[in-house]
Amino acid sequence: MEKAFVLAISAISAGLAIGFAAIGAAIGDGLATGKALEGMSRQPENAGKLLTNMLISVGLIESVPIIAAVIAIVLVFANPLIDLL
Repeated sequence: MEKAFVLAISAISAGLAIGFAAIGAAIGDGLATGKALEGMSRQPENAGKLLTNMLISVGLIESVPIIAAVIAIVLVFANPLIDLL
């Protein structure tokens, strides 16, 4: 019974972790892209540099949900808490 409870809680927490990471990344991507577009419209001569910096920022922001997905997969399939029971 305890093992099933730990697995259920692990599955729920994995889903929440992926969901919150995706929401946070979406908000971060939107803010970074919006500010970059605002900067490009104010200073068109720096558009290339701003675009490069924006793409690097978006790539780094998108790494957060990927890391959350890996942690969630470990939590579900290779759960270290089950060995404690």
